[in-house]
Amino acid sequence: MSDQGTSTAHSVHALFSHGRLTAIPRKPARREQLLAHLAETLFERSCDYTEREVNDALRTVHDDCAALRRYLVVAGLLTRTKDGGSYRRGR
Repeated sequence: MSDQGTSTAHSVHALFSHGRLTAIPRKPARREQLLAHLAETLFERSCDYTEREVNDALRTVHDDCAALRRYLVVAGLLTRTKDGGSYRRGR
């Protein structure tokens, strides 16, 4: 792993306490790091997820699963079908 990758991993882990996210970062760059980490650790690339499954996964780290889900979709890290019934890991 590169020094930058290691630095990013350490900075993301600093957002957690006892496995829970302490706050959703306000700064876009920091939030993007967090979202990339969540997408990589909580969702498999080849799987489809219901909204409930996405919410349940996100609740393991933070109670505001709706905000995290919305941020992940806007960032393109999760894609959603037009009817909102299915999610898949994006880029």
